[in-house]
Amino acid sequence: MSETATLSSKFQISIPKAIRSAQAWEAGLTFAFIPKGTGVLLVPVPKREALKGLARDASTTDYRDRADRF
Repeated sequence: MSETATLSSKFQISIPKAIRSAQAWEAGLTFAFIPKGTGVLLVPVPKREALKGLARDASTTDYRDRADRF
């Protein structure tokens, strides 16, 4: 899917309908902009309810923290 959009004079971009429909994005959704080389990755920020239970089976022992990294 190759869609384009133009940056307006108010620095706004409209996401093409084909993209919005394919991703099931709706008005009011929050996005994070992640710089990648000369481009930007646009990622929807999940709602808190969607993250509930994500780490339910995670072990609280024998984990690595930042001090363990090289």
